Amino acid sequence: MSLYSILALVVGFLLLGLRIAQEYERAIVFRLGRFVGTRGPGLYWIIPFIERQQTIDMRTKTVDLEQQETITKDSVTIKVNAVLWFRVVDPAAAIIKVANFHQAVYQLSVTALRNIIGQHQLDEVLKERQQINATLQGLVDAATEAWGVKIEMVEIKDVEIPESMQRAMAREAEAIREKRARIIKAEAELEASIKLTQGAKQMEDSPIALELRRLQMLSEIGIDNNTTTIVMVPSEFTQAAKSLTQLAGKV
Repeated sequence: MSLYSILALVVGFLLLGLRIAQEYERAIVFRLGRFVGTRGPGLYWIIPFIERQQTIDMRTKTVDLEQQETITKDSVTIKVNAVLWFRVVDPAAAIIKVANFHQAVYQLSVTALRNIIGQHQLDEVLKERQQINATLQGLVDAATEAWGVKIEMVEIKDVEIPESMQRAMAREAEAIREKRARIIKAEAELEASIKLTQGAKQMEDSPIALELRRLQMLSEIGIDNNTTTIVMVPSEFTQAAKSLTQLAGKV
């Protein structure tokens, strides 16, 4: 075999082992079945026919958790779906410690979602989504840490409630609004009665104020186009007229 043939074989052997990993990728290298290290990003070389690789995407991935029918703590059947964001932080663990980390993360998240909903009442599921999301994220993240997977965020998207429960909640909301309206009206009437009582006491202490109020009422009546006008005689005139009548009767 000539020298050129040997050089060609060596160059071909070297080129056969060249690999390129993108910035967001890492290569897990196995030599005769045993893990020997992580390669990338950029250009790297593996021993042809002796070593093999498996590439992992390190970017954040989004997973839609399909709608789950579950029962809340107060025995209401609802349907819930969510979205999960996760990324691989330890590519070696994601390949070696779990067979399919995508499927494992998905199934774990679905199970945890059902368990979390079952520990909360319907009102809590509707009003405390942020707290439920944080609890769900912490629970799933703790379980996937051994797989080299980081759960970045979990968000509940939709909560589907049975129609009968929706009607009941609508009636409850209407009753609450009616109660609030009645309370406001009662408070207004109470405040008005207090003001009227204070005004009556002030007029009782000051007869002049009472007569001024009567004159004001006459001016208000005169503004409208009424065919009948009521003239209110001051109380002093009435008392004087009674006194004169009594004196005339005695004479």
